[in-house]
Amino acid sequence: MESQQTRVLVQLRDLILKGEFAPGERLAEVPLAEKLGVSRTPVRLALAGLEQEGLIEPSPTNGYMMRRFTPREIADSIAVRGHLEGMAARLVAEHGVSRQLSLDLRSCLRDGDRALSKSGMNYDDYALYGAMNDRFHQLIVDAAGNSALARAIDMNNRLPFAAPSTMLPMQNADNERQQWMVYAHLQHHTLVHVMEKGEGARAQALMQEHVSVAQMNLDHALEQPETAAQFLPAMRLMFGHH
Repeated sequence: MESQQTRVLVQLRDLILKGEFAPGERLAEVPLAEKLGVSRTPVRLALAGLEQEGLIEPSPTNGYMMRRFTPREIADSIAVRGHLEGMAARLVAEHGVSRQLSLDLRSCLRDGDRALSKSGMNYDDYALYGAMNDRFHQLIVDAAGNSALARAIDMNNRLPFAAPSTMLPMQNADNERQQWMVYAHLQHHTLVHVMEKGEGARAQALMQEHVSVAQMNLDHALEQPETAAQFLPAMRLMFGHH
């Protein structure tokens, strides 16, 4: 039961972050249970969990509804991630980068280099880069060895657009977006170099600077809501339209 409830929570969170529900839309237990092929109980428990995470809110009638997110809220959560991941990078630099961590991070760098080496990136290249990016950030958080920090980052990442790779699909095929990814990946290279040299303060500053690229991408998306919505259906959670 416990694992089924967790699975339902993850599935529902995923649907929300994919923009499946519009702001103000009622989230009723029965249709959701049917959609996911489960009974109502895990759905009810999952909805309560999502409310605690701040993704949905109580409906005036009863049950829950999808809430709207403001650009300010998302900017706040990106800023918090910059501080928390900056702390993680500093701790890794101070503890020293193990041989295994160095190999894992360098494997990420190679995957990113490969995805970005094409003149025109296709969807698979973005997916490869996104998976690499999530893995890269997670390796640093895990290696920091601070469980309270890891929990705080995990909780913050549950807000729409706060997690490392959620802003990536905005880099649709146009050249300017790919240049941003090249810039962000150069920062990955520098960050590994600086952590391996044990430069804690510099690693921290670099990671914060790196996370601010996500904010630039969000600003870009907000300027072009129509285009953004094609690549990021969850933009509806800010604009409230299809």
